[in-house]
Amino acid sequence: MPAPTAEILAELDRLLDPARFDDHCVNGLQVPGPDSVSTVATGVSANAALFELAASEHAELLVVHHGLIWNPGVRTIDALLKHRLELLFDAGIALAAYHLPLDAHPELGNNALLARALGATGELTPFAPINGQPIGFIASLSEDDAHGAGGSGSSGSDDDEGLPADELFARVESITEQQPLVFDDGPPRVRRLAIVSGGGADFTADAAAAGADALLTGEPAERTMAIARESHVHLIAAGHYATETFGVNALGEHLAERFGLRHVFLDVPNPV
Repeated sequence: MPAPTAEILAELDRLLDPARFDDHCVNGLQVPGPDSVSTVATGVSANAALFELAASEHAELLVVHHGLIWNPGVRTIDALLKHRLELLFDAGIALAAYHLPLDAHPELGNNALLARALGATGELTPFAPINGQPIGFIASLSEDDAHGAGGSGSSGSDDDEGLPADELFARVESITEQQPLVFDDGPPRVRRLAIVSGGGADFTADAAAAGADALLTGEPAERTMAIARESHVHLIAAGHYATETFGVNALGEHLAERFGLRHVFLDVPNPV
């Protein structure tokens, strides 16, 4: 049976608590739509291609990580935004977006899910605060932990602790399905991995200061190659899009289970 849109949005707000974050994305409902939902679609970034896919799936609600409305808000509607809004209105699709709250969630967030997909076990340490709210995590890695499954942890000497850097790079490529850009200036083995999906390259020095051997993010910045080299940490840039498919997909699965909805994740691949 369809679920009330208002109840679904209330569940998202309860789960992600967006009011805690000083975010430049407008979190929550951005474009209204039907009062009830049978199919919820999820995707990374709000754009025409994604909206067309959502319409083809007859979704009534589309939940994204990167929305249409960012601070300071919409001052004018240009031709591009007009076309995007027309696609949503014509198909009767509501649009909701969750940015930093979805990065930061300890179970359904991009960074926590990346850590678990890479084989991290144990407690994740909050990392990378933005205005007092951490959005990333530092994960402990062990070669004894099977890729994507729990393990007992390393019990060898200090030289055997952590994960060989090359193995970490290979795991990142496997889970993101694209070859990362790597500045490999860190130690041979990675014991502690800092993770900030998307545009988190400027946390490179912070990762080193926190005792991490590597930082996994999405996009690099020109300045960060030298920072990684001088800080003696690996910087792994695996793609802004590729590192942020995890959270919104998991969020859709949560809604499907919670409300008995059909969920479809819509992939609009982006190499950046």
